Amino acid sequence: MAVVHHKKASRSAQAGAGRSGGADVRTPIDSLHPAGMGPDEAYDLISSELLLDGSARLNLATFVTTSMPERAARLMAETADKNMIDKDEYPQTAEIERRCVNIISRLWHAPESATAIGCSTTGSSEAVMLAAMALKWRWRQARQAAGKPADRPNLVTGANVQICWEKFCRYWEVEPRLVPVEGDRLHLTAEEVVKHCDENTIGVAAVLGSTYDGSYEPVKEIAAALDRFQAETGIDIPVHVDAASGGFVAPFLQPDLEWDFRVRRVASINASGHKYGLVYPGVGWAVWRDEEALPKELIFDVDYLGGHMPTFTLNFSRPGSEIVAQYFMFTSLGFEGYRRVQQHSADVAQYLAEGVAGIGPYDLVSEGRELPVFSFALKPEVTNYTVFDVSDRLRERGWLVPAYTYPEHRQDLAVLRIVVRAGMTFDMADHLLEDLRAKTGDLEALERPIPDQLAATERVFHH
Repeated sequence: MAVVHHKKASRSAQAGAGRSGGADVRTPIDSLHPAGMGPDEAYDLISSELLLDGSARLNLATFVTTSMPERAARLMAETADKNMIDKDEYPQTAEIERRCVNIISRLWHAPESATAIGCSTTGSSEAVMLAAMALKWRWRQARQAAGKPADRPNLVTGANVQICWEKFCRYWEVEPRLVPVEGDRLHLTAEEVVKHCDENTIGVAAVLGSTYDGSYEPVKEIAAALDRFQAETGIDIPVHVDAASGGFVAPFLQPDLEWDFRVRRVASINASGHKYGLVYPGVGWAVWRDEEALPKELIFDVDYLGGHMPTFTLNFSRPGSEIVAQYFMFTSLGFEGYRRVQQHSADVAQYLAEGVAGIGPYDLVSEGRELPVFSFALKPEVTNYTVFDVSDRLRERGWLVPAYTYPEHRQDLAVLRIVVRAGMTFDMADHLLEDLRAKTGDLEALERPIPDQLAATERVFHH
């Protein structure tokens, strides 16, 4: 997600002699150099600064892909200059996008008798915006056709959703009805959904892979509860599945789980190609059950660079390289290849979860049995340190393991979360467990609580 940056006073950096052998000079870094410093010196300056970043392979906070095959990276470099939006000039890249949409719609069991419709996006956040817009437009059309007011739309989802859902509601003036987490209920459930729905509900968003703990929300059960709600009230509420992570895991690891278009009430699904789709950022996908689920008013027929092009997007120009990379992964791995990669991640996640539970002071909140993701908390009797202190100690060894509290009503629950992705090996897992045992032992040896503990527990990880 984009970050808003503020202007700072102009600064400069020391540019070394570099490859040219010239004298060291000061160069501005917040304003343009009058003449430029040349490509070699600029490369040396920037590459040296980037050494301060953490190691992507040791970043267990992100769901985003951090390693791809060499030939995929080569294809991306070769296609970085192709403008994805210019389908008239790059028709084969457009054809590759079409093939990806078809592959994904079949993976998610779109009805063969209907015409599924979909598009690529810059990621799941944009895909969510597009899908939620379609929900709002369909709801408004139905209300207007019935002669009813359409000025108070709401959307129901769990309080554990990614921030992009709250952004949609704010930007598009929709009331967010966030079902709170309470007790052991840490995500949306069928029982709670209908308590928050009414005639102004544009849709229910269910999450296949909570960012807090990797758990799946029960899509089929939520849809069944909405079926009963419609039978009682006559109100028909569609479901959107935010499968940002689970959309490329469940079809391979839990093929019998009914969460996708096999569930009649599911109108649309999104997923991130750059998460468990195994592609570098940023590419996402949005697919609708059929053409009826995506109002035609939202699709623009644009005359662009000599050709007519139907488009539904918040962004316009963007490189086609990520689309090409997605198709490369689909064609090179196939179904069995994806299953094998995701199963390995799941095996490592469950191995790590078992190892963490055996260290002593930790309770598992999830075990990595849905997404290859799990979270764990400190046992209640641990008072000298917090999960935030554990996170800080692991960072000393290069591991980025985020610590954060759950949403309102369970802010007492602070956890650490580990995301296992392609590229994480059992050997790396053993090193992580070894470091966690050592750092936990240091913290357990403390004779008194670490200062500023209250301030630490107020820290929030922006997942």
